[in-house]
Amino acid sequence: MPTPLAYLNGQLIPASQAALRVYDAGFVLGVTVAEQVRTFAGRLFRLQQHLTRLSHSVDIIGIDPGVSMSKLEKAAVELAEQNHALLDEGDDLGLSIFITPGPYSTMAAVAGGAGEAGPTVCMHTYPLPFHLYADKYEHGQSLVVSDVQQVPAACWPPELKCRSRMHYYLADAQARRVRPDARALLLDCDGHVLEASTANIVIYNLGEGIVSPPKEKILPGVSVGMVAELAAESGIPFLHRDLSVDDVLQADEVMLCSTSPCVWPVVDVDGRPIADGKPGAMTTKLLAAWSDAVGVDIKTQAKRFSTR
Repeated sequence: MPTPLAYLNGQLIPASQAALRVYDAGFVLGVTVAEQVRTFAGRLFRLQQHLTRLSHSVDIIGIDPGVSMSKLEKAAVELAEQNHALLDEGDDLGLSIFITPGPYSTMAAVAGGAGEAGPTVCMHTYPLPFHLYADKYEHGQSLVVSDVQQVPAACWPPELKCRSRMHYYLADAQARRVRPDARALLLDCDGHVLEASTANIVIYNLGEGIVSPPKEKILPGVSVGMVAELAAESGIPFLHRDLSVDDVLQADEVMLCSTSPCVWPVVDVDGRPIADGKPGAMTTKLLAAWSDAVGVDIKTQAKRFSTR
């Protein structure tokens, strides 16, 4: 039986053999830059944009991955093609790409890995976890405003896509104590809305259009960029400004954007409904336009494979 492959430091190997040493800085310190990509009908979506962002993240933390983004792109396409062929027809997969500085010298010496050097570059795939969000298109997502703040730019720049995400974990844990199916909404130190955990947030108002927090304050999401493009194609204004919690609560619609689910509705925040508390027409329109653009009915696919 064919088995999934993974990419590790220049080689395609059985996924079961891909391992990270316990003294890798990505494990010891959480120094890991990463990208999540998904396929539509087996084709990686906007891989070059993800790799451009990955390259910028690598530059920010100051390491040389030892491989060009063009070679990584070629390997990613090959890996996705081989592993997608193992799925049922109509299914899709996610691709995780991450880079670490490699061995952390102090821990490596203790663990017997002294002298090892060089970054860790890994890619692996997984069946998309449709069961986590298939019903959100129909019933919407609940958010809880968290006391845990987004990491300020004084710690690391918002455009750095990394896996140092203790704040997301703590924020979501707090949200689930309030409501088990909720996820966290994170603010900055001034009380402005920035992001949900692992997702960009936008609002929609009939007289204004789609509004995102300021570009310089948030991760430049590939998915929210797609929403901006779809809005432009439909003549819907897309702008950036500071958002308060009240702005979110009073919006006609609220949406989340991220790689696997693409775009989906928020129906309440802290138990207070957004508009009538149901998914809105603009969110539905954007999801349909996205489906048309990629040739996959995103909502139907998620429902079909949510019980696999």
